[in-house]
Amino acid sequence: MKYMMFVCTDTAPDTDKSDEPDIDVWVSENDARGRRLEGSVLAPTSAATTVRVRNGKLLVSDGPFTETKEVIVGYDLLECADLDEAIEVARAHPMARAGRLELRPLVDLDG
Repeated sequence: MKYMMFVCTDTAPDTDKSDEPDIDVWVSENDARGRRLEGSVLAPTSAATTVRVRNGKLLVSDGPFTETKEVIVGYDLLECADLDEAIEVARAHPMARAGRLELRPLVDLDG
């Protein structure tokens, strides 16, 4: 099953800095096991563009509309046997301690 893992900042990161995981090791390990299909860091929210259509009119604005301190800073597309495996993959990611990770299963629109 495929999961989109949103990598987010958090206003209350873990204060225990012992044995912090290394992102390069996490990427290499999960790429080698075929559990990480792709991933990337996102440009800052100042580079974002919001697109909406209201009453037939295109509305384009710079950045996100909401004032928030917690933002999506990256993503990883995972392929795992089930949610339990996806949670274990996310648990080992450095941002599980420095931020937060949101896992969402992809919906199979073909079946």
